[in-house]
Amino acid sequence: MLAQQQIDPSTPTMGQNQQMSIHLENNLKVKVSDVAVYYGDKQALFGIDLDIYKNQVTALIGPSGCGKSTFLRCINRMNDTIESCRVTGSIEIDGVNISDRSVDVVELRSRIGIVFQKANPFPKSIYDNVSYGPRIHGLAKDRQHLDHIVESSLERAGLWKEVSDRLDEPGTGLSGGQQQRLCIARTIAVGPDVILMDEPCSALDPIATAKIEELMDELRQNFTIIIVTHSMQQAARVSQKTAFFHLGKLVECGETEQIFTNPQDSRTQDYITGRIG
Repeated sequence: MLAQQQIDPSTPTMGQNQQMSIHLENNLKVKVSDVAVYYGDKQALFGIDLDIYKNQVTALIGPSGCGKSTFLRCINRMNDTIESCRVTGSIEIDGVNISDRSVDVVELRSRIGIVFQKANPFPKSIYDNVSYGPRIHGLAKDRQHLDHIVESSLERAGLWKEVSDRLDEPGTGLSGGQQQRLCIARTIAVGPDVILMDEPCSALDPIATAKIEELMDELRQNFTIIIVTHSMQQAARVSQKTAFFHLGKLVECGETEQIFTNPQDSRTQDYITGRIG
């Protein structure tokens, strides 16, 4: 007579596993499959496979020159602007391949906003910086609606209280941290699905950095965020998933806590502990 199998209540049953799989599939926002990037004859990325989920912050870490920013620019097709650059493989957003001929690149880039390393406000007023996108994309029905978009975007970027009485002043007159939050407000004003952040805090002081990090945690309730960062402390603080890149390859990706406490690849361990990088 066979002994009755003991089932650990903490172990998911087949039904639970299936439910978890369906949950993950339903929350999949960006699916990257076998993506490679070439600059002329030089290959910068090699066969990247990565799933990015809704309402999470995914941090991309790794040494300088490992391909993190190149990968980030693939997601909104910014590499298209580089003549020598060629991208192979597929990137799907909500199940649609972004390289498909039917995809409007201008519309894609409004859905996939990007915040750069150095704040780059337009040489316009604070109001015009935020209202620029909604205006050119025809998102505002009238001036009252546009005012609402500007206010709500600045509010969500944690900047409204600081600038509400000087919206006509130049955005370039704000402090570095405020300028970066203005750029975030400008990005979310067009209602993107995904926000890309390329080292958004590298030029900021610790106080401004803390505000941006707090903001990211709030924004992920409504957006999917992918951030390139050289600060492993920042990745550990703000992200739910972390992907480690090295020499153009995705070495490992997983829950942030697991990546930092129990990495599966020795290269990840070496980078986290400072032996490489």
